[in-house]
Amino acid sequence: MDFNLEHIGRAFPFLLEGIYLTLQITIFGLIFGFILGAVLGMARTRQKGIIYGTATFLIEIVRGTPIVVQALWIYFAVPMVTPIGFDRITASIIAIAINSGAYISEIVRGAVESIDKGQMEAGRSLGLTKRQTMLHIIWPQALKRMIPPLGNQFIISLKDTSLFGFIGVVELTNAGKLYVSDTYRYFDIYTMVAVMYLVMTLSLSLILRRIERRIES
Repeated sequence: MDFNLEHIGRAFPFLLEGIYLTLQITIFGLIFGFILGAVLGMARTRQKGIIYGTATFLIEIVRGTPIVVQALWIYFAVPMVTPIGFDRITASIIAIAINSGAYISEIVRGAVESIDKGQMEAGRSLGLTKRQTMLHIIWPQALKRMIPPLGNQFIISLKDTSLFGFIGVVELTNAGKLYVSDTYRYFDIYTMVAVMYLVMTLSLSLILRRIERRIES
């Protein structure tokens, strides 16, 4: 089947709205996910205690369940047992934040623990507190090492948004599915959807490579 330019032209604005929603969920989800991951990751560097155990328990729960199940639980189950309810977009952002936060926590932990322990001792010898040493010496170095894996997590989370059609979110994949249900142009539309995802992920990869080169130079 060849491409029908008329259908592609009609579908493009609709799919563009899906892209906007996909990026919105991904970006906001990852912002909160990074905050959550930083907290859990730093808790995991303690290696023992209640804080370490609690962080590990939460991370394993999230990493052991599919993100689509987490989104369904947040959107449908939480309002049934609490007075709190979320709209589809908010539930999707929370799902991305929780899911990505679990994986980002390991990125943070690994990056922080990769910094030579002598850096902490050097900071303390200069009169800095442990918190100041972490903030001004350890964290800036660790952040540079986090960039490549954080970029990979961005791509993973962006593609994970395609699963939120299960709760009725009209992101890029679901937008394509809805258009196909009216036109039956499977080849044209799904190829277009795939190309749009590819453009987004390749663009991000190029941006990350430039950032890495600037940091290394």
